[in-house]
Amino acid sequence: MPATLLATKRVEKPWGRSHLWPGFADPAPGGEKIGEVWFQTPHAGEPELLIKYLFTSEKLSVQVHPTDEAARAAGYPRGKDEAWVILAAEPHATIALGTKAPMTREELRAAALDGSIEHLLDWKPVKAGDFIYSRAGVIHAIGPGLTLVEVQQNVDLTYRLYDYGSDRELHLDAGVAVSDPVPFVPLPTPARAPADENRTILAEGPKFVLERWPAGHRVVELPAGMTGWLIPLVGEGVADGAAFRAGECLTIEGRCEIEADGGTDVLLAYPGNKRL
Repeated sequence: MPATLLATKRVEKPWGRSHLWPGFADPAPGGEKIGEVWFQTPHAGEPELLIKYLFTSEKLSVQVHPTDEAARAAGYPRGKDEAWVILAAEPHATIALGTKAPMTREELRAAALDGSIEHLLDWKPVKAGDFIYSRAGVIHAIGPGLTLVEVQQNVDLTYRLYDYGSDRELHLDAGVAVSDPVPFVPLPTPARAPADENRTILAEGPKFVLERWPAGHRVVELPAGMTGWLIPLVGEGVADGAAFRAGECLTIEGRCEIEADGGTDVLLAYPGNKRL
């Protein structure tokens, strides 16, 4: 099947921005701020993964996502692991990941109710080029001043634990039940790919693999029935006759020849926990 350029869905958010990122049109003057751009297949609920860009000007809510098992018990097709590739970060930008010290779920609930949870989280500094894989169960909050690509399991399921006094709905019972209120432990660093493969393995699972490539010619062979997501961060190129440029996203299946022009920087995401 040829490479398919995906449609975009622009999502207004109170924490979004009026000035986005090269490849994305800014909202109209006086219009609502854009916080997310989703890349959607024609049947948006079916693919295993979902790709987004995020543009933040304020802190996002303190939140958590369930595991596959917990999500299915609640009637959803899957849980949500997610990963972030930081494209740009203002000075002192941070992302909260896990708690500074282990907490009981009772302590977590009390901290969410009185607002102290914001100060009990581990706010880690981030910069352009950083990569983070956040498993289901990790309590987290993305800070302001960031542009990032998010790769996630495809489910619109977020439990808010705290939202800085806003009137948005919280999900304390469900969120506390699926939270793992302990310090964040990153995934082990993947073994380096052979130098002649000219790729960097950012993550190997547990729910998806994420690779990063420079410019050049590449042939990708995906197993039957598997979909891959090609995300050009910089530059442009062609995948099986479909032209692409930064700010777009394509799905690919089977054997796909990709030619990325000089200066291009590309991500490839696919389900599973083993690299191709």
